[in-house]
Amino acid sequence: MEKRGHPLLRGGRRETKYSHKFSSSQMETLSAITETFLPLNSLQNNGQKIQCFHQVSGSQYPIPDEVAEVVMKRGFFEARILVLGLLKILSTRIGTLLICGLFCFGKSWPYINKFSDIPLEKREIVVQKWFKNRYLTPIRLAFVFIKFLCLYVFFTQVGEDSKNPAWDDMGYQVDNEENSSETPDERRPLEKGIVETMYETESSIVKSLVRKGLKVTEDTEDNVYKVQCDVVIVGSGCGGGVAASVLASSGQKVVVVEKGNYFTKSDYSSLEGPSQSQMYESGGILATLDGKVMVMAGSTVGGGSAVNWSVCIKTPDSVIQEWGDDKRIPMFQSPEYVSAMDKVCERLNVTKECTREGLQNQVLRKGCEKLGLEVEGVARNSSGNHYCGSCCYGCRRGDKKGTDTTWLVDAVDCGAVIITGCKAERFILEKNKYGKTRNKKCLGVIASSLNKDITKRICIEAKVTISACGSLLTPPLMISSGLKNPNIGRNLRLHPVIMAWGYFPESNSDLKGKIHEGGIITSMHEVRSYDSDARAIIEAPALGPGSFAALCPWVSGEDMKNRLLKYSRTAHLFAMVKDVGSGKVRSEGRISYTFDAADKENLKHGLRRALRILIAAGADEVGTQQSDGQRIKCKGKGEKEIEVFLDTVTAAEGPKSLVKDFTTYCSAHQMGSCRMGMSEKDSAVDENGESWEADGLFVCDASVLPGAVGVNPMITIQSTAYCLSNKIAEMIKVGKFSR
Repeated sequence: MEKRGHPLLRGGRRETKYSHKFSSSQMETLSAITETFLPLNSLQNNGQKIQCFHQVSGSQYPIPDEVAEVVMKRGFFEARILVLGLLKILSTRIGTLLICGLFCFGKSWPYINKFSDIPLEKREIVVQKWFKNRYLTPIRLAFVFIKFLCLYVFFTQVGEDSKNPAWDDMGYQVDNEENSSETPDERRPLEKGIVETMYETESSIVKSLVRKGLKVTEDTEDNVYKVQCDVVIVGSGCGGGVAASVLASSGQKVVVVEKGNYFTKSDYSSLEGPSQSQMYESGGILATLDGKVMVMAGSTVGGGSAVNWSVCIKTPDSVIQEWGDDKRIPMFQSPEYVSAMDKVCERLNVTKECTREGLQNQVLRKGCEKLGLEVEGVARNSSGNHYCGSCCYGCRRGDKKGTDTTWLVDAVDCGAVIITGCKAERFILEKNKYGKTRNKKCLGVIASSLNKDITKRICIEAKVTISACGSLLTPPLMISSGLKNPNIGRNLRLHPVIMAWGYFPESNSDLKGKIHEGGIITSMHEVRSYDSDARAIIEAPALGPGSFAALCPWVSGEDMKNRLLKYSRTAHLFAMVKDVGSGKVRSEGRISYTFDAADKENLKHGLRRALRILIAAGADEVGTQQSDGQRIKCKGKGEKEIEVFLDTVTAAEGPKSLVKDFTTYCSAHQMGSCRMGMSEKDSAVDENGESWEADGLFVCDASVLPGAVGVNPMITIQSTAYCLSNKIAEMIKVGKFSR
């Protein structure tokens, strides 16, 4: 019998009513737009009709309602206003005339049609024109947002059988393999230390916390539960998990507060939509305010380490030198940091072995070898025979070693308690009467359960408080607590990514498999300049059907369906840069980011190199994700024609920019938004990760990194957290902090 997984990760029929409150006229217009992006049409594939794709349309229930729900639940304020405004305008004849021009005219009274009454072929032309409009970009942004959501929702929705009927035509199959040989302890390795508030009530929460060894009192006057411990850590990812382990093993009573839920390998479903909704920040639908960069960040027990792509690359020597010598941070000048990287890799069972590569990594390796380029094997925190393409939705085999199966297990074994489904609201700060350098003192954190049955907040009092909720959430939490350092929330680095694709028909390729099979990243190529400086690295991404469709350039409904029929054999490679440009995140979910000219140039070179690799590997067709559908058929093309095409390839601007053709970037790594340093003038925390403003408040996640790493940062984050938390343990030992 096929494994079903945790109820939250299964998908299927919606159990609650829609709450979007769109009017009937707005829904009628939205349905017409979603039908335009994914229309009914007859497709041929090797002379045979593709039955499912012929029958499906973006206007079919429940797609428009689901899109409306996501707009209101996940969209930031401006995006909601744009979409609602566009739908209101297009639901009237006068508004449609303004947006659509002559295309809204009909042959009979009242002669001017609403958008929903315009024939499909004319609606498609209207949307095509708006996608190219470089002046009224807010309207374009609204169409782009709806396109993204429509395609993502359609290709991630599943029925009660956890299947989507379109997947068969796409050649996609959910990974159902699992490791069945497990003991009860392996099934839920954090069981003895975890309190899951989603299963608790007002009457049971105190008992559950006390059973885990915590001292809990109820304050009816302030309507809070007061919990006492030595160290409270907000977040359980690469930083928080390591800190919890180090501090708990040093004898401290540690409480970890995690807003996400706890899932294990037996819970995972490998379903893209439900998994991202539950295990990613903002349900996997998070972008910079201008829509230029799609941002992916983990939001579950284990944080990003539970859903990342397993890559374990040590901090490059050049970066250690930059942070140690140029920025004068002692940690990176000492042998302890190098030793910490070794200890981290040992705990994660890191290996470079890989017995079998998936399609995309085969393509990368073959293309590099054909071009005479160096290609490296990539170390991973999983075994050499780990052939899993769905670790981004949680590893069903239990092979990948995230903090939820390593450091947090060590912490729980030493008495740590993890409270899940619990969101930190603010740090408890008071005036520091005896502080010589810091005018405030941190006494803990106020949090609230996301379970509405628990109305009282939880006040966790501690000698030391650590923010480890990542580069996107640590700054807003510190700012909402009253901290004023201007560097908090600035200097955000994103490791921006731009993608290229190549189609490899199964019939004429010696490259075996499908893009969703096999280890996500097992090979890597480094793009270097003439003076040997790294310009970009090229790796392969994980793209489920929904992400693939949402990021795909939309040229027409028929073209989109034809692209999707080639899904399983359309290999993607991405170029990622060590960004000089930076962004800001000072309130939750509101990210701004500006590219530096050098970043754009390096991304262009990386993208062109990725296309070269795909062509050399034998792709029939290659292209980019630029909005005009930029691509070239490779068969029969000479070197000169290829060069002409590559000369047109650039790192385009985003959809809000005043350009005709735009692109969308992605980011899976966020760093530096509370960077450490030697002066409060240019950093948010000191060299020990302690706030410049509040005694006893530390940051221990990717946000403390002094800048971009330039490679996948998991080992760097965990090694930094290891050093910082050992320093905190020493400071506690000598009695620096008291409750």
